Amino acid sequence: MPLFIRDDEVTGMAEKLARLTRATKTDAVRAALRHELERARASVPLRERLASIHEKAAKIGLPNRDFDMKAYTDEMWGDA
Repeated sequence: MPLFIRDDEVTGMAEKLARLTRATKTDAVRAALRHELERARASVPLRERLASIHEKAAKIGLPNRDFDMKAYTDEMWGDA
């Protein structure tokens, strides 16, 4: 989906960044957005980032200790 920038100041900044980095305007905007996303993610405390991972792991649960991966793959490949 195309991104249309209708703000002269923003367009000017994108063009200036493109010139400074010797990139296309699209690449300059991509790099700026990527940088800002990384900065925003980094501002979330590690404890909060890990909390969502722990929640997902809790939903999945512990592995089945009795699961036989060899038997499973043998059956999957018809080696059983």
